[in-house]
Amino acid sequence: MRAASEQSLRFLVEKWLAPESSAQIHVTEFSRTRIGGRRYVRVETSFESGPRGLFFFRHDDGCWCVFPPTADTPSFFAHPRAA
Repeated sequence: MRAASEQSLRFLVEKWLAPESSAQIHVTEFSRTRIGGRRYVRVETSFESGPRGLFFFRHDDGCWCVFPPTADTPSFFAHPRAA
């Protein structure tokens, strides 16, 4: 099992966006998902090639991930189909 610090928002932003120590990081959006009401944030940083951003989702165990919790993932067959 990973340490809680390895699933913190700060750790993941540094891991995925690899900001330089002088790079500015901005939270450009934060809210809750429509399904399940779980928290998410969009974090962005700038590089010479242009801006780079990612969404991070808070899971029930308090960890942040780059993918939404399974319960929030839409299902193609969530409703019965007509015969």
